[in-house]
Amino acid sequence: MITVSDLSIQFGKKPLFQDVNLKFLPGNCYGVIGANGAGKSTFLKLLSGDLESTKGRVSLEPGERLSVLKQDHHEFDEHTVLNTVMMGHKEMWDVMSEKDALYMKEDFNEADGMKAAELEDRFAEMDGWNAESDAAALLSGLGIKEESHYKLMQDMDPKMKVRVLLAQALFGNPDNLLLDEPTNDLDLETVGWLENFLANFENTVILVSHDRHFLDSVCTNIVDIDFGKVKSYGGNYSFWYHSSQLAAKQQAQQNKKMEEKKKELQEFISRFSANVAKSKQTTSRKKMIEKLNIEDIDPSTRRYPGIIFQPEREVGNNILTVSSLSKSVDGDTLFKDMSFTIEKGEKVVFLSRDSRSMTALFDIINDKAEADNGSLEWGVTTTKGYLPLDNSNFFQNESNVFDWLSQYTDNSEDAYIRGFLGKMLFTGDDIEKKVKVLSGGEKVRCMLSKLMMGNPNVVVLDNPTNHLDLESIQAFNNGLISFPGIVLMSSHDHEFIQTVCNRIIEITPNGIIDKLMDYDDYIRDEKIQSLREKMYSGE
Repeated sequence: MITVSDLSIQFGKKPLFQDVNLKFLPGNCYGVIGANGAGKSTFLKLLSGDLESTKGRVSLEPGERLSVLKQDHHEFDEHTVLNTVMMGHKEMWDVMSEKDALYMKEDFNEADGMKAAELEDRFAEMDGWNAESDAAALLSGLGIKEESHYKLMQDMDPKMKVRVLLAQALFGNPDNLLLDEPTNDLDLETVGWLENFLANFENTVILVSHDRHFLDSVCTNIVDIDFGKVKSYGGNYSFWYHSSQLAAKQQAQQNKKMEEKKKELQEFISRFSANVAKSKQTTSRKKMIEKLNIEDIDPSTRRYPGIIFQPEREVGNNILTVSSLSKSVDGDTLFKDMSFTIEKGEKVVFLSRDSRSMTALFDIINDKAEADNGSLEWGVTTTKGYLPLDNSNFFQNESNVFDWLSQYTDNSEDAYIRGFLGKMLFTGDDIEKKVKVLSGGEKVRCMLSKLMMGNPNVVVLDNPTNHLDLESIQAFNNGLISFPGIVLMSSHDHEFIQTVCNRIIEITPNGIIDKLMDYDDYIRDEKIQSLREKMYSGE
């Protein structure tokens, strides 16, 4: 358990948040949310002791262990992958190291023997004899194969390093677990493994994430940083989001009778509780529905961008035909002899265990790269808009935001340009910012302004939620659901895929799997999952 008492943090004259009093209890998972700059990561650093508060204190129960997902990806470069994971339990690692050092002594004496026996007892109490197998199981669950377990961390791919550090944080059943963006650089399958792990974790978890499905799957409580305060609410992210929207709507309905408002609140909680009760979470997680109280939730101060795609013309019956397309990179086959046809009304997600496959395909169909073999044909009624994975080439000049967007339209009226920028929350002095100094999220919002301004009836989106905050992701998601055109996309966001797409095309080196179904049905279908393994292995 973690207890926060009268906590405040201040940078300069203005406090980030103050007078925080919370208890984080075992068996619960707390998702920390807030707008960019609200102080989510700062709050986790205060809890971990990496940052000193201006006022107040954070305390753990006596003897409890706190584990934190490390952000320094080079801290363990000189250690093997397996040892890096075991070092997550510092006390056990120190005992093991001291014990091994004693046994290495050439002049091992009686006193050394007594000390070694004492260390052996402590090591056994901490389940040290199972440490290697437990660490290996965590690594395998996170997609790191056994042949990599004895590699040095400095020889690991950066994306794999993130997974090793995540395994380190999870190792040894810590009493309290702090995770800042744990799903970054994880594929959908690995995120699913982590969801199951945390949903069944019996101790205290506090995490920050922009993945809504992940927050919904693991969280029993939402800790919202808003109004300069930090408040905890029962329920997962969806409950907080929909109830905060309902609270804002009811606040605006000043003339609505109190009885009607109360009935609306009760109906909302009943619907939500029924959905939670059907979830795959453990019984302890389902207990959150007993504590739901929407009346405690304030309307949020968050600003949501307006992401609305309005095609200039309706798309015809002929959309896209791909025939026998093949592509290899650095000797690796990404896809070969790939053929498919996109039909009217379809919103398609492309999946692959090799993310290069989707990017290569999207670049080819948008004339940014050439295939090794094969052909493709777009229908004459299609107008495409492309959001690439890497947008850095668009922001190398000295333009400000207003001038940058102006170059993509023939309409030179200020109000027209400002309208699109305003929808993406660029207002006032924001439009004078130089584009080359924008954050990753701001650049994506610029690209979305450009995309909306083109009025496409087909949008091609390569991991579109990268760098976006929860508010932008939610608005983007809603915009694509209502979009009347064609969507071709890749994504690691489960909720995004499930709510937008009605067709799955999975690209493997040995062919494609093509199914007209939603994502949840796809991953639950045992026959499809068996076929996937065969396609990737080449059986």
